[in-house]
Amino acid sequence: MLVAVALFELHIEFAQSLKEKRMVVKSLVDRLRHRFDISANEVALHDLHQRARIAVSFVALEHATVDALLDKIRTFVETNTDARLTGWTSEQLDFDEMADLS
Repeated sequence: MLVAVALFELHIEFAQSLKEKRMVVKSLVDRLRHRFDISANEVALHDLHQRARIAVSFVALEHATVDALLDKIRTFVETNTDARLTGWTSEQLDFDEMADLS
């Protein structure tokens, strides 16, 4: 079992207030959750008007599945928001589904 986490940093050039930033971030996070059935949230840079950092996470069984979904999510972030993607990174954790639970 694989746990995947990705961070996306966005530049929201037109945002002149935290309210304008929140509208962009909330819209993107909601669409990511709905479209890909993943966990997504703003995780950093909360006090900056024009920058946001969003994290997404999900569980999959194979590396190929994780890689393909991360690529689709990255493309979605690049093409479905008024913000510009300035950077991103991801990690995959191999998790033993048969681990001792006692």
